[in-house]
Amino acid sequence: MNNMLNFSDLKRAPDLICFSHLRWDFVFQRPQHLMTRFSKYLRVFFIEEWIEEETAASFLEIRQPLPRLWIATPHIARGLSDDEALLLQQEWMEALMLQQVIRYFICWYYTPMALRISQQLQPSMTVYDCMDELAAFKMPPAGLKEAEAELFKLANLVFTGGESLYDAKCLQHPRVYAFPSGIDFQHFSTARIPRRDPDDQHDIPYPRLGFFGVLDERLDIPLLKGLAMAQPDWHFILIGPVAKIDPASLPVAPNIHYLGMRSYVNLPDYISNWNVALLLFARNESTRFISPTKTPEYLAAGKPVVSTPIKDVVTTYGDRGLVHIAEGVNEFAMAAGKALRQSSDPNWLQSVDTYLAKISWDSTWDKMAGLICGELRMVDTELTL
Repeated sequence: MNNMLNFSDLKRAPDLICFSHLRWDFVFQRPQHLMTRFSKYLRVFFIEEWIEEETAASFLEIRQPLPRLWIATPHIARGLSDDEALLLQQEWMEALMLQQVIRYFICWYYTPMALRISQQLQPSMTVYDCMDELAAFKMPPAGLKEAEAELFKLANLVFTGGESLYDAKCLQHPRVYAFPSGIDFQHFSTARIPRRDPDDQHDIPYPRLGFFGVLDERLDIPLLKGLAMAQPDWHFILIGPVAKIDPASLPVAPNIHYLGMRSYVNLPDYISNWNVALLLFARNESTRFISPTKTPEYLAAGKPVVSTPIKDVVTTYGDRGLVHIAEGVNEFAMAAGKALRQSSDPNWLQSVDTYLAKISWDSTWDKMAGLICGELRMVDTELTL
């Protein structure tokens, strides 16, 4: 633990209500890492965005995957207006508060759009964990920028998912803190020991160059296609769901293999049997501020990494010589060729481990919790004066 306050220093522990645009059972990333850790000390209620139902019935699905963590998913019947859907979600929030006796709580937002369903709540403090610049993504919801401006007014603390995003947000709020992607080193480092090759990957020839993550507008499709054509003996493995793009737009070639979404638990099995890991991100508005969680995960797995010049990857990993940075098919192929020969370099791996030791999710959570507890103790002090 650091020298900051923790929840044991408080007179009373709050509940935490987290509003997320990412679903709990989607790709396991920042929200899941942090909320799992919060649930060891607090009751956590993870509120997902609503799902449209084909039936005439609307309902709130609640499940409990961990002892102190609940997932609430609104199901809205097709045909209801936006106002009707909003009213239902507000009513469900009020019912949840009563049923679970939630009185002293933190509101934690991953999406500013959730302000519409939580405007009647009166939290003791508000946290905005701005993990991405959502307004730059494909098909952002109407009113997102206005909602974010309102959230900045309400928030006690603002966290950002990387340094670039911090630079973009730090002048909009007096208490903004950069918390780049952390790493569950124990989980991914198991890939350094030879593991059984999964059945759906077993017959893919070597060398293997892999990517895992959501396949969306951030994927550099021309780069992937060009690499597959330029290096027909290399095999490119992509793990993850397709979102917001037409699956037909993905390149098809004998040496490109789409395996679909796989569980977080099983990722080390796949990575262990790769030669190189890739960050195939396009250079566009949607990638301008990203700090990919997969970068330290690849490195923890002991795999050489080649990335396009995403700013936070360059400044955090490229400038330290931990990741190869390349742009364009020819340059990227040359860098990948070097990476294929790098895995046996003990000096590189030692440098990787030295850096990764500083950025665990436990450390990130610890620092966030300290800031939150400091804020809550100030609130409690003001209430007793």
